[in-house]
Amino acid sequence: MTPSLGTLTTVPALDRPDLLADPVAAALRAWPGAAEVGVVEIDPGLADTAALCEAADLPLEASANCVVVMGRRDGEERVAACVVAADTRADVNTTVRKLLDVRKCSFLSMERAVEESGMEYGGITPVGLPAGWRLLVDARLRDVPVAVIGSGVRRSKLLLPGSSLTALPAAEVVEGLGR
Repeated sequence: MTPSLGTLTTVPALDRPDLLADPVAAALRAWPGAAEVGVVEIDPGLADTAALCEAADLPLEASANCVVVMGRRDGEERVAACVVAADTRADVNTTVRKLLDVRKCSFLSMERAVEESGMEYGGITPVGLPAGWRLLVDARLRDVPVAVIGSGVRRSKLLLPGSSLTALPAAEVVEGLGR
């Protein structure tokens, strides 16, 4: 059964591949947990977390944000997608920097994030990320009954149990990632 929350009523995500970025649809087709993932069409103007929470009567703590960061060590670039509850921020300068084993982290440029992920800016999601990127998920998300995340495009959102976020392939569950 697909989850719903606030005024959002979902359909099974794989029933509406037109509402998913291609890499997201491909990842869901290959993931056993996809049956618990719903998708809802939204106004692209509401893709930003605060706007959607207000319009759809969603608690901020039910939304999760995905940011992409990078750092370098010995000439090697290290990229990670960080997923945290929307009422927190990813601890990029301490936790992520240490996990990537780099001296300094910065956000990946919008152009690179969009090009390399195959997703739209403002819709980047932890589902279907490039294989070379690490996926860091805040441990607190595992206790969120229904999480609202991007779908790879700005015109829809995915809804799934928070425990499914921590069960994504290659997910590294990190205590204190969101602060």
